[in-house]
Amino acid sequence: MDPIYSSTELAEKISWYSALLLALMLVLSCCESAQSHDDEIMVGLLKKEAVKKPCDEIYVVREGETLHTISEKCGDPYIVEENPHIHDPDDVFPGLVIKITPFNYR
Repeated sequence: MDPIYSSTELAEKISWYSALLLALMLVLSCCESAQSHDDEIMVGLLKKEAVKKPCDEIYVVREGETLHTISEKCGDPYIVEENPHIHDPDDVFPGLVIKITPFNYR
């Protein structure tokens, strides 16, 4: 049969379990923040590598990009000449597929 606890004993047990749960949550949150810091460092390294990587031959325009920014980023000053489907250089939109040939490969 289950033991019968007085209200004081029951309150003490609940208090201890609550304290243990709180301590466990605190420890886990510290580990999580350390993990998120490591993730931030990793993302920063990946971004730096992505900047060093030359553009692929087929490039998809992203939000906020212009032919000028893509030209600087990829090293291709002749994007308009190589892409006859671009009739108006000012009419560039996200999702537009263009051919890139970096200047150093010419």
